[in-house]
Amino acid sequence: MKPKVTMIAWNQNDNYVVTAVNNHLLKVWNSCTGQLLHDLVGHADEVFVLEPHPFDSRIMLSAGHDGNIFIWDITKGTKTKHYFNMIEGQGHGAVFDCKFSPDGQHFACTDSHGHLLIFGFGCSRTYEKIPDQMFFHTDYRPLIRDSNNYVLDEQTQQAPHLMPPPFLVDVDGNPHPTKYQRLVPGRENCADEHLIPQLGYVATSDGEVVEQVIGQQTMDQEEQGVEPSILDGMIRQLQLEQDQRTAAEPEAAPNAPHNGEGTPRRG
Repeated sequence: MKPKVTMIAWNQNDNYVVTAVNNHLLKVWNSCTGQLLHDLVGHADEVFVLEPHPFDSRIMLSAGHDGNIFIWDITKGTKTKHYFNMIEGQGHGAVFDCKFSPDGQHFACTDSHGHLLIFGFGCSRTYEKIPDQMFFHTDYRPLIRDSNNYVLDEQTQQAPHLMPPPFLVDVDGNPHPTKYQRLVPGRENCADEHLIPQLGYVATSDGEVVEQVIGQQTMDQEEQGVEPSILDGMIRQLQLEQDQRTAAEPEAAPNAPHNGEGTPRRG
């Protein structure tokens, strides 16, 4: 196999360069002389994540498709910490990206199964307030292109960045309670009735019909005259058709009862 470099990163003070090679080794180089200083052994698959510590020039984080996350001391060529991203019943999850927090006390990783992993010092009590599974209900909705080649949401025919804030759902598409919906930017101060998503039945690519979030109602939509839900739109359409039929019918017979008041209509 011909060695190929898959990723490269400078450390915090630019004295060292770390390269990831497709033979699963990490190599530490002196950036001034080009001398190879260390081979870092530990990964079992290709590495596409190299992240330097924001202020400690000794520390470099690496993560790869083997599910391994390492924190290295690149001056000594040794591993300081190791985490294996094992997912119960599904094997390991490949790690696609990692980033340190600005203070260097935490780092977050995302994997191939849609998980966000947060590492750091202290307890995890603040993170226990939120559900284990959190997705936006629009995460996997199909997109289309219009005649101008612009991207639109297939269901609403709107540009994705102009759509209202999405709802938080679990992995099966079931919405979370309203207290979690307020965690979404743009919904912090919404009334409870605007935090309850509209559920409906949709067909998956396999032909299976499942209940999922299909629409949403917001104050902005009501103010702009946008239909808040598919069901309301259908009701209004039926009412309009009934009104048109009534207007087209001939006047009632003379002996028909009449109280002088019109039939109340839905606003």
